[in-house]
Amino acid sequence: MVRQHRVRPILVLGIGGVLLIALIAISLMTGPLAVPWRTVFAAVWQPDGALVEHVIVHTTRVPRTVVAIVTGASLAVAGALMQALTRNPLASPSLFGVNGGAMLALCVAAYTGWALGAAGQLAVAFMGAACTGALVYGLGGAGRGPASRLVLAGAAVAALCTALTQALLVVDQEGLDSILFWLAGSVSARDLDTVLPVLPGIVFALVAACAMARHVDVLAAGDDIAAGLGQRTGLTKVGVSLAVVCLAGSAVALSGGIGFVGLIVPHAVRRLVGHAHRWVLPACALYGACLLLAADVASRDWLVQGLPIGVLTALVGAPVFLWLIRRGWRHG
Repeated sequence: MVRQHRVRPILVLGIGGVLLIALIAISLMTGPLAVPWRTVFAAVWQPDGALVEHVIVHTTRVPRTVVAIVTGASLAVAGALMQALTRNPLASPSLFGVNGGAMLALCVAAYTGWALGAAGQLAVAFMGAACTGALVYGLGGAGRGPASRLVLAGAAVAALCTALTQALLVVDQEGLDSILFWLAGSVSARDLDTVLPVLPGIVFALVAACAMARHVDVLAAGDDIAAGLGQRTGLTKVGVSLAVVCLAGSAVALSGGIGFVGLIVPHAVRRLVGHAHRWVLPACALYGACLLLAADVASRDWLVQGLPIGVLTALVGAPVFLWLIRRGWRHG
């Protein structure tokens, strides 16, 4: 029986891995200029600056693919953790205020005239996300009290950040035009030198989240049950919250306001592997990366070229979100 319970999650993870590899190949090969797979392989491992195909693959498509994978995996895992932490099936990383905080920090930096390069934008956005995440956690009771308090604090802070961001956009539209595309969500315009320094922190947060999987299972069952089993719920909530801020903050800093990935992927994954987070979290990382990479390929190859990927994920995610609300109302 134990083996049977393990076969399906392992199969789902295996399919996700194969799908991700196929999407990586498609992402590197397709675009305005089609590149054969042999040329792609050579451009990745032995780039030749004299060949146009190598330059395109190495300087544009590889960074874009890496950013899509990292962002999708981070948002999906952060969403699964948020839903377990708040015990709210409609929770997502934006609920913690990290999206709004990152956007507000960037708008403030642009409004005050700071000349920020790609690395500077990344640092400012992450600091904004981290600060708002810490504020929400503090207002929500710092891990004590009901999870609904954390939800309300996140909603209030996110609404405040959004209002302030919109006010800055109205006051200084010309000065903020440079970050409007980022605010809509995009995985383009990033180079590997900007992305690579962020990867160790994201990988550490993903590994830490998977290491806390059993504690997250108990936490999702409720504070009373967790306390009855001898778990330090406060410590677990702190760890989960830090992982959410790190993952969601890094994702927003890299790619801007991409929504719904952290909402729909965990629900889809639970239907495939069950509710044990030792399977849910790795599967979320794989399928979150697949979803965002597929959306990026579709937005630049099959739909309107230059369409922000955040627009596409919203078009897909909004109907799913409404379906989840309706399903929850029916069974509520």
